[in-house]
Amino acid sequence: MSNIKILWVDDEIDLLKPHIIFLEKKNYDVVTCKSGSEAIDILDTEKFDIVFLDENMPGLTGLETLNEIKEKQDNLPVVMITKSEEEYIMEEAIGSKIADYLIKPVNPNQILLSLKKNLDHSRLVSEKTTSNYQQEFRKIAMDLTMVNSFEEWATLYQKLIYWELQLEDIEDAGMFEILESQKTEANIQFGKFIEKNYAKWFEPYYDAPVMSHTLFKEKIVPELNKEQPTLLVVVDNLRYDQWKVFEPIINGYYKKDKEEAFYSILPTATQYARNAIFSGLMPGDMEKLFPQFWKNDTDEGGKNLHEADFLESQIKRLGLTHLTCEFHKITNLKTGKKLVENFKSLKNNDLTVVVYNFVDMLSHSKTEMEVVKELASNDKAYRSLAVSWFKNSPLFEMIQKAQQLGFKLILTTDHGTINVKNPSKVIGDRDTSLNLRYKTGRSLTYDNKDVIEFKNPKEVHLPSINMSSSFIFAKTDLFFAYPNNYNHYVSYYRNTYQHGGVSLEEMIIPFVVFNPK
Repeated sequence: MSNIKILWVDDEIDLLKPHIIFLEKKNYDVVTCKSGSEAIDILDTEKFDIVFLDENMPGLTGLETLNEIKEKQDNLPVVMITKSEEEYIMEEAIGSKIADYLIKPVNPNQILLSLKKNLDHSRLVSEKTTSNYQQEFRKIAMDLTMVNSFEEWATLYQKLIYWELQLEDIEDAGMFEILESQKTEANIQFGKFIEKNYAKWFEPYYDAPVMSHTLFKEKIVPELNKEQPTLLVVVDNLRYDQWKVFEPIINGYYKKDKEEAFYSILPTATQYARNAIFSGLMPGDMEKLFPQFWKNDTDEGGKNLHEADFLESQIKRLGLTHLTCEFHKITNLKTGKKLVENFKSLKNNDLTVVVYNFVDMLSHSKTEMEVVKELASNDKAYRSLAVSWFKNSPLFEMIQKAQQLGFKLILTTDHGTINVKNPSKVIGDRDTSLNLRYKTGRSLTYDNKDVIEFKNPKEVHLPSINMSSSFIFAKTDLFFAYPNNYNHYVSYYRNTYQHGGVSLEEMIIPFVVFNPK
């Protein structure tokens, strides 16, 4: 690797001889000159990694030299060195995109730190991140053998996401592979945990997590009050890692009061999980108590048309009829923009609920559109696409308006999604449901090791389409495929985002409360 090459511009360069010798001993190449115009000439003929530039020189001033350098080589880092602490000079220099700012007299260690900060920063961060994850890797591996409660699983999953986001910025493919293998192992163990415990969560007095059907009563109601309007945003299909990359954007407007993980019910699909949030009921009870609103998989027509009705009935059941509540569902850009325009009128509601259907559409269009397949080829790209949408969405505008109007903000989702990689053969009759991560129907044939099955849907509060119906849920990153036209089907759906089954990504999801800054 060639040495780092520095151009140092100072009309009193002879006084800096000790600094230059110090840097040369550290294997830096230093070229010196005494004026701005000389520096511009040198930069026309030689390549440098960084420039140290004195601000106060006869002839071209430091700021004038800086502007000329930036016109020629916008990406060349320039460190400004000045005697003056005058604010306007600092502001001018910072506005002109300097890399760093040092005040004379400078000592050699300051110079060294500035070099490391500007030239070695990504390498140093990368090395530190890698060594930290290597230590944490052993701890996570140990935790994986011992984790045995829903709280511990939520904590472990959040830890895996933290490291995924840390490692995504460094180009260390080896480390990323290790993390991916840990996530795979975690999902295998999580599947076993759910198989053993899920049905028990519905037994009276059993220690169960907050789930879709208890979220409103347990977590949302305690946040509501007549003194402050609340905006509840349910972003369909928002994974925990996507929420973590949305967070810094929202932090510009809101401060976070609390963040908790809760569990989506099974199937981790909108018609089940989101209806459960709004009704406060499990699907089996929705079918029984509200046959006019509930539709099973095989029924004709939209499955999520009655969320507002479900919410109204839950509010009544909880004795909260004194609260004024309004429900909006956004499924396209036009309705999103319209709600932004009329947002002020929501200030008089105690609770405004906005269901936002974009991330879900993104995952479905990834399946159907080649261009989105290309743009969201893996989790990192999928996150990036979701963030890009969020920054430019009516939803973000709504959040900004809510902050200006003093709304409390609650952000959550109905379930997550997983990138499916491996097919699992399943055979069923023509009344079998179509979802790729769960199936319900009678006389299903499948590979036992790939699924969690509930032969009696009532045990997990799910409806039975007919007397002998059962439910099966895909584990890890599997997706169900029928034997006929198998190869075409598998290549079409492999590496797409699906939900409905059992994985950390689908089941452990965020609930976040904010107050305006």
